[in-house]
Amino acid sequence: MKHTIDLNWLEAMTMEAEVNGHKLMLDMGSDQGGTDRGPRPKPLILLAIAGCTAMDVVSMLKKMKSEPEGLHITVEGTLTDDHPKSYSDFHIVYHFKGNGLDYNKLEKAVTLSQEKYCGVSAMCKTFAPITYKIIVND
Repeated sequence: MKHTIDLNWLEAMTMEAEVNGHKLMLDMGSDQGGTDRGPRPKPLILLAIAGCTAMDVVSMLKKMKSEPEGLHITVEGTLTDDHPKSYSDFHIVYHFKGNGLDYNKLEKAVTLSQEKYCGVSAMCKTFAPITYKIIVND
């Protein structure tokens, strides 16, 4: 299976793409010649990691009959100082909320996502290490 994205330059540094039938704007800040009409491209990698692993974890926890009341994921990426600036590492924090959550099930779902199912994490691990931790009811 192949995925294809078409991107069109609109003006200045503003780009528009359609992803899965949804329009997405990319832009730069005014300090970089843009008009700040959308996110920058690199942070979308962090969003892709968060979204992919969140969908894995929620799906697995539903199957384990251990759905949390809430899940918040923070992904941090460290950019290199030299060009081309790229991420040198990633750190994911899974924040689970709920009563009576089974930590072992949470850990199993996160581990399976990171070691087996999350395709975005698997791709990113080819160029930068990923670490993670789990927090329950902080």
